[in-house]
Amino acid sequence: MDGEPRKALFLDRDGTINVDYGYVCQKERFDFIDGVFELCRKARRLGYLIVIATNQSGIERGYFTEADFEALTAWTLERFREEGVEIAAVFHCPTLSGDDRKPKPGMFLKAKALLNIDMSASVSLGDKERDVEAGIAAGVGKNLLFVPAPFEKDASFENENKAPENKNVENNGAFENKQKGCEKEIKKPKTAATAVVGSMKEAEEWL
Repeated sequence: MDGEPRKALFLDRDGTINVDYGYVCQKERFDFIDGVFELCRKARRLGYLIVIATNQSGIERGYFTEADFEALTAWTLERFREEGVEIAAVFHCPTLSGDDRKPKPGMFLKAKALLNIDMSASVSLGDKERDVEAGIAAGVGKNLLFVPAPFEKDASFENENKAPENKNVENNGAFENKQKGCEKEIKKPKTAATAVVGSMKEAEEWL
């Protein structure tokens, strides 16, 4: 792709763009996280492309089909457009293994090649440590772990270069505590992330 490389904001989907109820495949169960549209609007103003990279093993597991995913994606992109945000590309991994499934960086590297992305100037945001690991492996400059507030910030969780001990952070299952405001107290995660953010507003500060 010609032209100067561009920076991107890489977003996970379930648990980052929308509440993770577990294998979300219908718009009736797709509740946007508070602040995600504002985050994306700011990113676009600052010149970031918006790229979604999402594991969707529910397809291989038989919980929903590629057609179901594509239909929900089309609806999601239209909702972003209604909010003034154009999504540059959506990448998904429908399988339980392979180079595209996070924590492997395949989806990020495909985005880099397709959109001529400057990875070192880019930012990733996801709610699981595998999102962080994929971004690091792809050379993304800033990799943020989204853990909805409340959680107590101190030096113990930042840049420990370890996966979270709290298994819920890596779980594909229902995350009803990860609602738009998150009422349930969350343990401080150990992470290789650049930073842990408790809200989309905090994530904006890293753009």
